[in-house]
Amino acid sequence: MNILYAIQGTGNGHLMRALDVVPLLQRRVAALGGQLDVLVSGPPGDLPLPFAVRYRVGGMGFLFGKKGGINFVKTFRQFNSAGFVHDIRRLPVERYDLVINDFEPVSAWACRLRHRPCVALSHQSAVLHPAAPRPAEEDHAGRAVLRHYAPSTVQYGFHFQAYAPGIATPVIRRQVRELAPTNAGHYTVYLPAFDEATLVERLRYLSRTVRWEVFSKHSTQPAERGNVRIWPVSGGDFLRSLASAHGVLCGAGFETPAEALFLGKKLLVVPMKQQYEQQCNAAALAAMGVPVVRSLKDKHLPRLDEWLHHGQPVPMHYPDRTGAVLDQLLAEQLGVGKPRAVAQLL
Repeated sequence: MNILYAIQGTGNGHLMRALDVVPLLQRRVAALGGQLDVLVSGPPGDLPLPFAVRYRVGGMGFLFGKKGGINFVKTFRQFNSAGFVHDIRRLPVERYDLVINDFEPVSAWACRLRHRPCVALSHQSAVLHPAAPRPAEEDHAGRAVLRHYAPSTVQYGFHFQAYAPGIATPVIRRQVRELAPTNAGHYTVYLPAFDEATLVERLRYLSRTVRWEVFSKHSTQPAERGNVRIWPVSGGDFLRSLASAHGVLCGAGFETPAEALFLGKKLLVVPMKQQYEQQCNAAALAAMGVPVVRSLKDKHLPRLDEWLHHGQPVPMHYPDRTGAVLDQLLAEQLGVGKPRAVAQLL
């Protein structure tokens, strides 16, 4: 019984989820007398991984810009189409009894090429579900990219709420579940699509008395800019800041907003421009009562100021059901264990 678990390595969200999923899968596969191999695609992430990675491939990731969106010019320049096709052709997916895919394109297209099943276990699967919230203005091109980026034959999804059978609430990694939340008064900021200079100027303009702790993918050393503290993206420092924050200002990704909600922190999100998944996430969060602003431009600063002074947490109860979701997946896809109704697990 051999299983391949393939992870999209662009950004930190998929890797953070893998910190919990991989050990749980390893134990289940070992109990079946099999082996779990891990594939990571994309550029090296900011998080060290405590498990072995058998395959590292270039993949097809997106590069963040510095003004709130994706840098499409750099994205296309760094994309090696010949290397991508080569990785698809040489990845031996036929050796595996099951390929589980967290929005990873190389293994997904390798399975498609060889007519092998590919089981999606991702947030994107839930975003694409007909029951999941969508923005008021539909982006048909963005939805098409999301649907075809990593094609799958079966889908299991995670979202902010269990909108339908087969959609589970978020995987909250063990390191976050073990935190004891406090309130040291600062605001934790993670907006990787903005550069430091923009963030410092905007945050200081918004308030020179609030303490901001900004985690930046563009920084290599901590720095002070008045009441704004800049940190490189680091798992330990980020967890410390998140646990003791008064509020969290971040993009409309999935893992960081979910962790902020779980910890009972007040939250405001700024969805990335030209990124359909984040627009969908923003719609879901807005429906839950989380404030959303479209940019850091002057016209949105009153909304940010209102949140600073009067915003309230929207706490969510996210029980740990990752193991149950994996049990259901393995039972349904491999016939191992005792299948249970999805409604009981999710």
